[in-house]
Amino acid sequence: MKRLVILGGGESGVGTAILAIQQGFDVFVSDFGKIADKYKVVLEQHQISWEEQQHTADIILSADVVVKSPGIPDKAPIIVKIKDSGIKIISEIEFAYPFCKQPTIAITGSNGKTTTTMLTAHLLKRGGLNAVVAGNIGDSFAKQVAEDPNKTYVLELSSFQLDGIEEYRPHIAVITNLSPDHLDRYHYDYQEYIDAKFRITMNQTVDDYLIYDADDVEIAKWLANHNIKAKKIPFSLINEQITGAYVSDENIIANSNNEQIIMAINDISLEGKHNVKNAMAATTVAQLMRIRKQTIRESLSDFQAVEHRLEKVLKIKNVQYVNDSKATNINATFYALESMKTPTVWIVGGVDKGNDYDELMSLVREKVKSIVCLGVDNEKIKAAYKNVVDVFVETTSMDEAVKIAAKLSEDGDTVLLSPACASFDLFSSYEDRGNQFKQAVQNL
Repeated sequence: MKRLVILGGGESGVGTAILAIQQGFDVFVSDFGKIADKYKVVLEQHQISWEEQQHTADIILSADVVVKSPGIPDKAPIIVKIKDSGIKIISEIEFAYPFCKQPTIAITGSNGKTTTTMLTAHLLKRGGLNAVVAGNIGDSFAKQVAEDPNKTYVLELSSFQLDGIEEYRPHIAVITNLSPDHLDRYHYDYQEYIDAKFRITMNQTVDDYLIYDADDVEIAKWLANHNIKAKKIPFSLINEQITGAYVSDENIIANSNNEQIIMAINDISLEGKHNVKNAMAATTVAQLMRIRKQTIRESLSDFQAVEHRLEKVLKIKNVQYVNDSKATNINATFYALESMKTPTVWIVGGVDKGNDYDELMSLVREKVKSIVCLGVDNEKIKAAYKNVVDVFVETTSMDEAVKIAAKLSEDGDTVLLSPACASFDLFSSYEDRGNQFKQAVQNL
């Protein structure tokens, strides 16, 4: 019996444990932090042995293979020990993949991957496929494969998840875009991060597809310097594509699988240029999966946006409040500010991941009238923008931030929470931050 040790007792780890037990592995789960009660219950139900708040090296090093949570960095002492022992370390995605009976669709990128994943699954589901999301969102891929290996899985994959694959091969891969993110995990080497993202296509064959943003300089550069086997299908806002998707006269035109779909941009439920790109990517997947044109059109027009991503919360005294808490880096906030059509009161701040605030300067000058800073340390944001906007206020609670933003806004304005930073200084997660924003707006 093969011995599997799983590091991390969260959604991914416990899902892997369930699938592994089902497949006859001897399983042990080890978490350096605390395991949530709901996951302990599941482990006990399946009689899986586990430990928390420690990593017992002797037990862990008895493994034939280790599956590690994407959150554990390679420099963690236990990971170094495992590698020195020559034991194979893989990701949940790699482990679950052989047990999945249908070809998978995998989506990565620095921004837009959640929206593109949800939108793709929506199109496929509406087209009659038994499609579900997994990976970085929803229930874990492994757990869902244990329950039903015959579904069409649309996986949102981070670079960390792709770091741990060896054989995993998506039938259709999508790279939405690239911008510097998580560089602390890649020795502050942007190229290393880009290479991690392109692992999504490394096992693809001539029967598979890579859909990508042809306007993205780094993607174009990487593809020019590397040969891949998959059929390349680009999408672009700028240039016409013979195969792929592009924009012409305010229409999306998508050519794949020997058919053409034309759809007016105004008919898409999602707003903003970045969402036109997300729609082109999802449409191309749907075409390759042979979903009917009419179904694709209808699905693009009635899709509800992802929570915490440019989510319209309420309009109060003709001021629109927008929750973009999922914007944890500069690039995501760039898209948010770019899509603003009215004078904007911008709530920004949190844990800075090495942001260059100059990248937003032209948009701030053009769109933002006031800034409400929400963070423990706002010095960098202050240095960048204090003299650029009319009013600059610092706060340390969501309630205070929203009340001040409401005072600063006038008829016809937008109050935008788009932090461009991680949330861990004041909140447990970006979801917690977004939910507190929505509650504070309700309380106005």
